[in-house]
Amino acid sequence: MKRGLGTQLRHLLELLDGAVQASYADAGLTYRPRYTPVMRVLEEREFASIGEIAEAAGITQPAVTQTVALMVRDGLVHSRPARHDARVRVVRLARKGRDLLPALRTCWRVTEAAAHTLDGEMTTPLSQALAEAIVCLEAHSFGERLAKARSALYVETVNAD
Repeated sequence: MKRGLGTQLRHLLELLDGAVQASYADAGLTYRPRYTPVMRVLEEREFASIGEIAEAAGITQPAVTQTVALMVRDGLVHSRPARHDARVRVVRLARKGRDLLPALRTCWRVTEAAAHTLDGEMTTPLSQALAEAIVCLEAHSFGERLAKARSALYVETVNAD
């Protein structure tokens, strides 16, 4: 059976995230790979809003909101309403998060080196294929593509009758 795109992507993420999670554990860290986009933004800024993190990391605001909630629970970040607008959440690293950064930077370098070896084994580097897919989907969303495919299939079905 041929696996669909979504199934392949989920499996790829399981393979990558599982290994990265194990790498953090091997380094003695209790840390989730999903925290990395937030940590990377906050290592460069004293604080950032949920929207700013989402934009800088290239992920959705709901994903950032969920991740930040987990990070608050784990004591890595603090989150509070912005002074100028209580609807905006401002996030900053907690001491525990700041203290983790040196070890995380080492883990990130190791992960980047491993990703580089994977790219080198592939005919089209995974990082390049993913970047290209993102550009294409930002130009024409998968939702648009689904609607177009649905219309084409409907026309094909009607014409077949």
